[in-house]
Amino acid sequence: MDIKKRKRVVRWLWIMFLSPFVLLLFSLLLVGMFADIPSFEELEDPKNNLATEVISEDGEILTTFHIENRSFITYGELSPTLIDAVIATEDVRFNSHSGIDFRSLARVAVKSLILGQTRSGGGGSTITQQLAKTLFPRDTVVSTFPGAKIYKLGVSKFKEWITAVKLERNYTKPEILSMYMNAVFYGSNAYGIRAAANTFFGKHPSQLTVEEGATLVGMVNKPTRFNPVLNPERSLARRNHVLGQMRKYGYLDRADYDSIVNIPIKLSYSQQDHNSGLGPYFRDMLRRVMNANEPQRSSYRQYEDYKADSTLWRDDPLYGWLNKNVKPDGTKYNLDKEGLKIYTTINSKMQLYAEQAVAEHLGKELQKVFFSDLRWKRNRPFSDDVPKDMTDNIMRQARRWSDRYRMMSAGGATDKEIEESFKKPVPMTVFGWNERGRIDTIMSPNDSIKYYKSFLRASLMAMEPQTGFVKAYVGGPDYRFFKYDNARQAKRQVGSTIKPFLYTLAMQEGFTPCDKVVNVPQTFMVGDSTWTPESTDKPEWIGKKVTLKWGLTKSSNNISAYLMRQFGPNAMVDMCRRLGIKSHLDPVVSLCLGPADITLYEMVAAYNTYPSRGVHIDPIFVLRIEDKSGNVLGNFTARKREAISEPTAYLMVNLMEGVVDQGTAARLRRYIPQGPIAGKTGTTNDQSDGWFIGFTPRLTAGVWVGAEDRQVHFESLALGGGSNMALPIWALFMQRVMKDPTLGISAFDAFTSPPGFYVDLNCKGTDEDLEEGQTKKDLFFN
Repeated sequence: MDIKKRKRVVRWLWIMFLSPFVLLLFSLLLVGMFADIPSFEELEDPKNNLATEVISEDGEILTTFHIENRSFITYGELSPTLIDAVIATEDVRFNSHSGIDFRSLARVAVKSLILGQTRSGGGGSTITQQLAKTLFPRDTVVSTFPGAKIYKLGVSKFKEWITAVKLERNYTKPEILSMYMNAVFYGSNAYGIRAAANTFFGKHPSQLTVEEGATLVGMVNKPTRFNPVLNPERSLARRNHVLGQMRKYGYLDRADYDSIVNIPIKLSYSQQDHNSGLGPYFRDMLRRVMNANEPQRSSYRQYEDYKADSTLWRDDPLYGWLNKNVKPDGTKYNLDKEGLKIYTTINSKMQLYAEQAVAEHLGKELQKVFFSDLRWKRNRPFSDDVPKDMTDNIMRQARRWSDRYRMMSAGGATDKEIEESFKKPVPMTVFGWNERGRIDTIMSPNDSIKYYKSFLRASLMAMEPQTGFVKAYVGGPDYRFFKYDNARQAKRQVGSTIKPFLYTLAMQEGFTPCDKVVNVPQTFMVGDSTWTPESTDKPEWIGKKVTLKWGLTKSSNNISAYLMRQFGPNAMVDMCRRLGIKSHLDPVVSLCLGPADITLYEMVAAYNTYPSRGVHIDPIFVLRIEDKSGNVLGNFTARKREAISEPTAYLMVNLMEGVVDQGTAARLRRYIPQGPIAGKTGTTNDQSDGWFIGFTPRLTAGVWVGAEDRQVHFESLALGGGSNMALPIWALFMQRVMKDPTLGISAFDAFTSPPGFYVDLNCKGTDEDLEEGQTKKDLFFN
């Protein structure tokens, strides 16, 4: 056998010997390459981080819970011109290929490999391939082995091709296109076209104009480079490139193209983060409620708070919903990832009006006056009568609660080092009532603490009688800088807003608004000493007979103390409980003046009992929850119970109408001259808290205003009273609501008396009742 034949035989022997091993190795490589290609089941339910949407009663997305700000929309919600722009720019043969466009691949290969061009008129990946890459991202290569990166890239490409073909077999073209538009990242924390349209133009995708849609499509390639906020010139050029593609492929005619290409980019930019959107305090409260754990007694200072939360855990399906409900696979729902839809009772217009009212009164009026009031204080913002050891303790506590303190302490810094760092001025951005809502400045952390303590906070809640639907919810002046919720978390002294509960007890026990009592101070035995409530009445009215209606209208401490003497503190506590107050109440005679700490949330719900004809309704703010596919996971209804009789409720309405028309809340008529309104102002010791809670036949609302610390306050009652601090916010809110015809609340609504009601509420008497020198007006008081 010659040498050539021998070599040939040897070669074939080696081939025969090695073939099984090569085949095995190739099989293993194939398994490794394609084992993680998504199955059809995975394609039907791709794992995206979908934002949970909080939806108002009128269908607006108030805000979202999200890691990625992404919300799904259907093909039918995309504007036709937006679809045209995507196809013309990203995949002109989208409607004709089966997932892979071999013509585009060949073009890219020729330009890249043969001609050496690194940039071409378009990529080789189809929309379907891009979707496959987005839904099932490529592996990150960290190996330094020669050729590993190229090898992995090639494997990933094959996977994307196979996945793209599977997608084409599993979905229609419109479904693929809508999935693609929902999956793409547009920058500025906007994932998907819905979030992008809202972030950059404040619109729904169906409302986008041709040029706006082209701007967003142009960003898909490089979200940062072509971001119209960061790089407006590049974004404009890229948008015009998209318009050119639409012109090239017949989606725009020459006249339209020539007109649109000269339109500048006009943005309505608002980056959607956890601080943005309507109702950020409502969003935060909703998360706390849904994420609540089963109450444990050791976690509560007051037994009443533990009892209230335990009742919520037992009776309210929304309270702790995330810990009470699981998905079909047994895992818990995640608000930030599941794409849930939470349908709320909040009205987006009322919510906007509420936030505007708070900002208008605090930002344009009250805060300026408060800063002027602070100028004359020796240790501002604290009142001059506050001991130094108390202010030092307040500041020390504030430092310990700060992020700076926690980070430095965790890093091993000593208390002295931390204290010194709080004295050094540093650049910072702080809150300010200006157009930007913030101020760039330099100040020490200690000064920044005092600066923030100088700002008045506010809260507002509105709910609907008969249904208990919460329509608006504001927990503070600006969620970016003031995270604490003063509507449901904060408990503050309620002052005279508690007096109607005592009068309710009197009406329930047979008194009427026109019953008369002698207006004199009342003295109580308290232990071994006596207590006499300080009279707030003018001297000329002391010793005269006055009606109960006069007593509440003028918020007389003497008359409240008289009623407390008639019924006692335990009966008053019982009435408060019947009206829905769950916070701790000391059964003491001073309760008639309102020293109790109660939330605005509880107070508004209690007052809502009056226009609800004596029925107490627990506030309800969620109607149903759906999963991302529209399956209903939970329905929620209000819990109602009769608290007082309907005639008693109507008598209280009449009493509190007097407060608005002729009493401490008369200032309200400067804003809303006509229409039935009832309510009560409240002011606490040293003007630390200002309240106004009022209602019309169709809406109940309450407002609280005060500083973070009770030692920070106005010095005069004229400025620090509820009629000046809180009432204007209520009035501005209700004024806007009544002017909006779509809300159906007007000055022509009326409180209706119960059937068969016959009590005379005209307390002014007749001419025969007049004494010498009196007028009819005097009979109201005497």
